[in-house]
Amino acid sequence: MAEKSRGNRAIDELIAEIADSRDRVGRNLRGLHYELDIPAKLRRSFREQTVSWITAAAAVGALIILLPLRRKKIYVDKKSGTKAGNKLLETGFLLGALKIAAGLARPVIVEFVKNRLFDVAGRASPPRKREPV
Repeated sequence: MAEKSRGNRAIDELIAEIADSRDRVGRNLRGLHYELDIPAKLRRSFREQTVSWITAAAAVGALIILLPLRRKKIYVDKKSGTKAGNKLLETGFLLGALKIAAGLARPVIVEFVKNRLFDVAGRASPPRKREPV
């Protein structure tokens, strides 16, 4: 009789250990899924720290604009001046067209960004409580 109760206790301990091990594996798997869900982390971070993200984007934009301010000197041969002149004319035309297109697209982009910011700000605020009537 004593052996049977010891055997049951060992089986009960093994079953409890297996259940505990399953719980630990499940928790570790949920933690791994949480850590690897980078898009959700980025969305959450943008919602919580919108000003920081916009400031960082503005800083990167300013850096991109300020880096090419250094002007390069271009030396043109008199013999190949006509070919370089044509390329320069094409490049100027392309940049002008790009500036016009950017000017036309700017209101659309500003409206899109404004809608996204107000949408995020609207979702982040807690709902207002209604007063009893």
